[in-house]
Amino acid sequence: MSKHLAIILITLSSLFLISCEEAEHADSAQNPNIIIIYTDDVGYGDVGVYGAELIQTPNIDQLAAEGIRFTDAYATSSTCTPSRYSLLTGVYAFRNPRAQVLPGDAPMLIEPGSLTLPGTLQKAGYRTSVIGKWHLGLGDGDLDWNGKITPGPLEVGFDESFLLPATNDRVPTVYVDGHYVYNLSEDDDPLRVSFEGQVGDLPTGHSHPEMLRYPADDQHSGTIVGDISRIGFMDGGQSAWWDDEEMAFLFAERSETFIRENAGSDQPFFLYLSMHENHVPRAPHPQFVGTSGVGLRGDTVHELDWVVGDVVRVLEELNIREETLIIFTSDNGPVLFDGYEDGALEQNQDHDPNGGFRGGKYIAFEGGTRLPFIVSWPGQVEPGMVSEAMISQVDLLATFASLTGVDISGYDHLDSQDMLDALTGQNVEGNEFIIQHSSDGLAIRKGPWKYIEPGSRASWAYNRHNLGDTPLNIEPLNETEYLFNLDEDPRETTNMAGEYPDKIKEMRALLEEVRETPLHRRMQHNQ
Repeated sequence: MSKHLAIILITLSSLFLISCEEAEHADSAQNPNIIIIYTDDVGYGDVGVYGAELIQTPNIDQLAAEGIRFTDAYATSSTCTPSRYSLLTGVYAFRNPRAQVLPGDAPMLIEPGSLTLPGTLQKAGYRTSVIGKWHLGLGDGDLDWNGKITPGPLEVGFDESFLLPATNDRVPTVYVDGHYVYNLSEDDDPLRVSFEGQVGDLPTGHSHPEMLRYPADDQHSGTIVGDISRIGFMDGGQSAWWDDEEMAFLFAERSETFIRENAGSDQPFFLYLSMHENHVPRAPHPQFVGTSGVGLRGDTVHELDWVVGDVVRVLEELNIREETLIIFTSDNGPVLFDGYEDGALEQNQDHDPNGGFRGGKYIAFEGGTRLPFIVSWPGQVEPGMVSEAMISQVDLLATFASLTGVDISGYDHLDSQDMLDALTGQNVEGNEFIIQHSSDGLAIRKGPWKYIEPGSRASWAYNRHNLGDTPLNIEPLNETEYLFNLDEDPRETTNMAGEYPDKIKEMRALLEEVRETPLHRRMQHNQ
């Protein structure tokens, strides 16, 4: 080989390697930053662009104006822990018997090392963070809040975490930063938590009702933090106790820090911003109190809308708005009274939090799981689009795997399906069917038809709604099976089971097939 030929070959080889590296970098650069803003108990009708008039949500509405508003999008459950489990694992929660509303000291629900949505994005090169409500358990069942708290989010795909560990109405009322309680001082007495009986001698809602901001029911009359009593009891660790009124600002601040730290990196980021609004107890910052037309419940949605606007503001300041895909949605449907007499019933006015659907939180009807769902990705999705594609939050894992090029074909335990074309507005077909989980059991929707399985119903869930004269009042289901045509009867008022025996048989069989076979395996078999 001549010297000149060798130089030419070396040069071509170098150019080829540089070209491959540039192509690889270009591929990774195509992966957008992803932010999921996951809200709590926000109903279909609580958002302006979905019809709310007494609650104003200009920042959320702007996301819809810049992107896609879905009319037929679903959480997998009408309660929070199961929905969050399905969102992060891509598995319907009914497959895991522990995926119920968890107490504040429950062990970790997601198995460390299992496939998760954040773990999938880690494989695609993302930096991942969860900020806000967790409610998926922490530790291994024998948790000492004064030491290292593990396993937790860092063991299931998140690089960073800053948590409200359970719910804002449960002890412990502390944040967990990574593996440790945030701001816990060595000068404090040890933090003790119990759901069995009182620890220490701190005031409770039972012993000192005169100290309360507003009265609470028996379940929520445990230890008083600030001027609000909670579910359960705790003592010690007072330096770490949160301030309810500052919570939204702290989550926004932590989100801004994460975004700024990662905006200049070649590595895309994923932020799961899990807000507490408008779960009880409703204690918005004073600047939002009295700003809505429906009392504290609406005021907390105004606070939430401010957080959405703040996140978008930071993205725009950093010139990464067009590089960032934002999803806004909720974990389950609305509820007015949920343990605290905060005026939600009396001040609801004519507001319809479930947007004309029937039912709400805990319930099998549409109001429990059909929720706001907005996708905003400027330059990539058509602005102002309204999509009737039927999608479920369980599909986000497979959809993001498709978006970022991660192979999940070997995970046949998943229910998650690739809905990328629907999510980005390329088609309006969506799912063939979706499953809805609730205190009433399972339901399945296919096309316009919805089937609710027979079984016992939870009277306590209906009792939460049948208070006062509000749009959430609902006659409980009996133990029979139900069939509705949602095109003709979106409020599910007429059971058509007796008129369509063949359709009942078809839907019953499909639900049983799904119960027995994860959808990922079912799809592979059908292919």
